[in-house]
Amino acid sequence: MNARIRHRPVHVNALSLTFAALFVATLAGQAVAGHARFNREQLEASAPPVSLGHYLTSSAFGVDVLENWQSEFLQFLLFILATVWLVQRGSPESKPLGRAGRESDAQQQVGRFAGPAAPRAARGNGLKRRLYEHSLTLVMGTVFLVSWLGQSLAGAVAYSHEQVRDGQDPVTWLEYLRLPDFWDRTLQNWQSEFLAVLSMVILSVYLRERGSPESKPVGAPHDATGVEG
Repeated sequence: MNARIRHRPVHVNALSLTFAALFVATLAGQAVAGHARFNREQLEASAPPVSLGHYLTSSAFGVDVLENWQSEFLQFLLFILATVWLVQRGSPESKPLGRAGRESDAQQQVGRFAGPAAPRAARGNGLKRRLYEHSLTLVMGTVFLVSWLGQSLAGAVAYSHEQVRDGQDPVTWLEYLRLPDFWDRTLQNWQSEFLAVLSMVILSVYLRERGSPESKPVGAPHDATGVEG
């Protein structure tokens, strides 16, 4: 492959760009489909339909988007933390069996073991390095909490809107958190994310995808752990 082509920004960022495009496309599709569904429900309730712009700023759209975001970030947050301490024989999603835990500074290439190309935060020994050592979980956890809070707030508003539309009393945010509606929407997303992780961990022990870093090499033994294709 030509070196100039190989190092073009689009080529070296193709994975993130592809999923960013897929994200935008599916979010747009969700907006259009959700708008149509919302207006159908409005008409069924003898209420006026709303414009697409009004729907995009509504709690109904917000709760549908955020309930998926928070479950996705919860999945990655728990998986990142679990794989520090827990291993799975034969899975490329696991560290080698004897390396459970935080590992030594030498293994993690921090402090005096950091190389010249290491991030600056990894070379120190103070609070800055401690924060950087856990920066992935800190960011994932923050996004999860913010999106969960956003989902619950938007959900309370959307639920209250439906209550008023049906001639019933609205609810407060704290009241909504105790309702089956909130936990039904939340737990149905959580269980699907946990099933997806479980499937990936177990199926990758026995199944392969040639050339994928999420798979072991095609000829690797089933019990080979922590190796990538």
